[in-house]
Amino acid sequence: MSELFNSLTIPFLLAMFLAVNMGGSGTAPAFSAAYGANVIRRSLIPGLFGVMVLAGALLAGQEVSLTLGKGLLDQSFFTPFNTSIILFSIGITLLVSNLIGVPQSTSQSTVLAIAGAATALEGLNTRKLFYEIIPTWVILPIVAFVIMLFFSLFILPLLRRTIFNTDYAHLRHHPFLKALLIFSSLYVAFSIGANNVANAAAPIASLTANELGHQAAGNFLPIIILSVLIVAPCFAIGSSLLGHQVTETTGKEIVQVSPFTATVIALIVATLLLYASVQQGIPTSLVQLNGAAFIALSISKKGWQETFANRTVKLFFTVWCVAPAIAFALTYALVGWLV
Repeated sequence: MSELFNSLTIPFLLAMFLAVNMGGSGTAPAFSAAYGANVIRRSLIPGLFGVMVLAGALLAGQEVSLTLGKGLLDQSFFTPFNTSIILFSIGITLLVSNLIGVPQSTSQSTVLAIAGAATALEGLNTRKLFYEIIPTWVILPIVAFVIMLFFSLFILPLLRRTIFNTDYAHLRHHPFLKALLIFSSLYVAFSIGANNVANAAAPIASLTANELGHQAAGNFLPIIILSVLIVAPCFAIGSSLLGHQVTETTGKEIVQVSPFTATVIALIVATLLLYASVQQGIPTSLVQLNGAAFIALSISKKGWQETFANRTVKLFFTVWCVAPAIAFALTYALVGWLV
């Protein structure tokens, strides 16, 4: 038992470190809309976020966990060393992203970190990566962008004289709209739990199954649940420590939103993410879905040129491209060099 404990200690600590960073990064897409609309106090966000993330992971996260734990790289390759390298690479890229205030895709960093290790070990499931996961990464942000742009250009103008265009100062007179916006934020956090907790939980679940032996490997679901129960609470810690800066960046530095528009953004991106999680089992970037929706809204108000000249938008695209590539390269180099 002591040998098992020793072999799992470092990977589990790294998974918890990763979850803390994911909590910081994931807070923005969950609560930036409500925070930008000034309907949720900052102090309440970490607790609400943590509870809903745990619920989403337990109720709707199984398929994504199976994809990351077995789908890209055979479960037998998740040794203590390989798992530690994968989690370390993801955690470092996300920490840097959080420190500069840009919400980064944990799913893309996780997938490419596992792919980097799998490439070095010559065990990559290329069909899963290139024919299922990457197309989903391309299609879903485009869908979020198109839906939000259509709504902003053609539907929102028709609603400008209704409650749905209420500004912040008068929002207190419309408790139903406030409740709907809060619900949408909780819904986003639930979707994050369904998709993102697996980024940390799935690798350590595969590792634990390997270390426990053949029988445990065939009974994977209880191990996944145990891993989730260990990892998910760390999201709330990360939200408390790191979440404010990225929430401020997404919620108030791209474009100002009305309460109703904020609700629409939250509902669109959460639904797309939950669909990817439950129906396809594909780890997908909610921060990119959220960013695409905010960019579409900005285009409808400011135009294409001013939107893409925005410093925050440029920074988003740069980090979104660079961070997952670094996760892949770092994992590939370390596994290939040290194994």
